[in-house]
Amino acid sequence: MSDGILSKAATMEIPISTNGDAGSLPEDDGLEQDLQQVMVSGPDLNETSIVSGGYGGTAEGIIPTGAIKGSLVQLHPPRGASVCPSASAASRMAARAAASAGSGLHQPHPSPAGGEEVVRSIAVEKFDVVKKWGINTYKCTKQLILERFGRGSRTVDLELETQIELLRETKRKYQCVLQLARALTTHLYSLVQTQHALGDTFADLSQKSPELQEEFGYNAETQKLLCKNGETLLGAVNFFVFSINTLVNKTMEDTLMTVKQYETARLEYDAYRTDLEELSMGPRDASTLCHLDAAQSQFQSHKDKYEKLRADVAIKLKFLEENKIKVMHKQLLLFHNAVSAYFAGNQQQLEQTLRQFNIKLKPPGAEKPSWLEEQ
Repeated sequence: MSDGILSKAATMEIPISTNGDAGSLPEDDGLEQDLQQVMVSGPDLNETSIVSGGYGGTAEGIIPTGAIKGSLVQLHPPRGASVCPSASAASRMAARAAASAGSGLHQPHPSPAGGEEVVRSIAVEKFDVVKKWGINTYKCTKQLILERFGRGSRTVDLELETQIELLRETKRKYQCVLQLARALTTHLYSLVQTQHALGDTFADLSQKSPELQEEFGYNAETQKLLCKNGETLLGAVNFFVFSINTLVNKTMEDTLMTVKQYETARLEYDAYRTDLEELSMGPRDASTLCHLDAAQSQFQSHKDKYEKLRADVAIKLKFLEENKIKVMHKQLLLFHNAVSAYFAGNQQQLEQTLRQFNIKLKPPGAEKPSWLEEQ
């Protein structure tokens, strides 16, 4: 009977089940808070202690876990030995305490306070960046939709917009010239290769056909001369293609990239201008004035950015026009002189044209023109 009483008392004093659940405890508001604190703090197992007086009991009867670990071997006596009731109760108490302590082995240890602050600051910074990006995207999208449906006003610089549209049209036309010049280079290369092969065939036949040696010899010399002139013309056209490609895909493209940045800045400027106008027409209270000051600051910032990019675009368009005239004057003169000399059969004028523009021909035996190697 005493054994039953002690066993019952031990069970009542330790309200923790063998699997670490606390479901058998009575409902207590303070218990839930303490459990949350434990989950956050993650106590160290070496400093864990078991209170025999139940949750919220006094400090009396505290059993360190180290002592429990050391006494676990002695909890199970050899077979045939007598066990007193109090030892049996203590054995069950220690076993349950060890199980509850073992269930806490997998609790994660907390990170240092400094590390938590660093992680929190990084998260806050990223959240602010995403928040600003979301607000800016919403305002610009709203402004763009209003402009497309004709319900919003936009800032227009007529002179600059005309120059930008002219630049885009010029680029499209120059791309067409570049495409045709590349096609001409491909055809000229095929023609030169065919003439070279035909000249070698005529020369071979002149050696093997004594009765037609003179006729085959004339044609072989003619094809070799045409082949040489074709290689010279091919070098001139290659230089023309290279220069046009640089003008279109580098110089003009760089200016158009600045134009895109300018158009984005213009859209942001109009979006924040519209937002400021809507706030200015609303009621004037403390909260509205605070938002109005923030909107005024953002509007001024985007206005400065817009004006700076507008000035940059105007300068780049001016320099591009000057560079385009200079480059095209030289290239068109080269193209005209080279083509005219080739079809006129004037070999000296053709070579002089290449020397005038400092063009070096590819060495004999090259398999394809230089522009194909760059593709």
